[in-house]
Amino acid sequence: MTERKEKVDRSHDLPISRQCKVLAISRSSAYRTPAGVSNDDLELMRNLDKLHMRHPFKGTRRLRDDLWDEYGRQVNRKRVQRLMRLMGIRALYPGAKTTRPNKQHKVYPYLLRDLDINRINQVWCTDITYIPMRKGFLYLVAIMDWHSRKVLSWRLSNSLDTAPCIDALEEALANHGAPEIFNSDQGCQFTSEAFTGVLKAHGIKISMDGKGCWVDNVFIERLWRSLKYEAVYLNAYDTVAQAKQGIGYWIEFYNSDRRRASLNRMTPDQVYYDLPSGLPMAA
Repeated sequence: MTERKEKVDRSHDLPISRQCKVLAISRSSAYRTPAGVSNDDLELMRNLDKLHMRHPFKGTRRLRDDLWDEYGRQVNRKRVQRLMRLMGIRALYPGAKTTRPNKQHKVYPYLLRDLDINRINQVWCTDITYIPMRKGFLYLVAIMDWHSRKVLSWRLSNSLDTAPCIDALEEALANHGAPEIFNSDQGCQFTSEAFTGVLKAHGIKISMDGKGCWVDNVFIERLWRSLKYEAVYLNAYDTVAQAKQGIGYWIEFYNSDRRRASLNRMTPDQVYYDLPSGLPMAA
């Protein structure tokens, strides 16, 4: 139906009603503008995102209860489920169904179990998160080096398409070479032939989270939590340009200035590029 509706030429001399008759489509489908997300749903989505970032292990029932406890919003579970699907978020828990797979796509085995990840470009990982704005929302995909925690590339998009994921991957490969292993969840963006084809073309081993491996997403989930509480929630972006600038500034800060205890008080850039920390040795 959508494909046919796009063939209606509103600038044509032939009336739309006549075009609909020729194309054998409903007049109402040609005139109707698809409903966007309501302001009430957008507010609920922002609330759900904060609750999910705080307790990513909670499912729809517990988040429904949290909405009532913290925001006084009495909504049913089906609405919470619908909005979480739209946002692309899910509870982190041991199990195989923690994302939205495509059954027609090939799923690759998990390669990181008991693997000692001790050098850069040994393993890269990726994930997508929901970015709330003042009016509307975006999605952010990032490619991260596992050992250094450095964000190698990222893309903002208004949909959960594969194209931004491929763009981010190709940028990371162009600027940083190829990793030995690339790990992701089983989301349809990462299992698509278009995405895995890029990995195969560079001789990269493909690893995908499966049952019992949910905890491996924690590294990039921590990135999302820090980004949102330190930048996104503090700045209600009005435009895509503002969001891109604000997120870009924070990621630069994260890579170059944010020291991590797990990295021996070094920044991701210092670890990735093997730079001196500039700090005295700990006593």
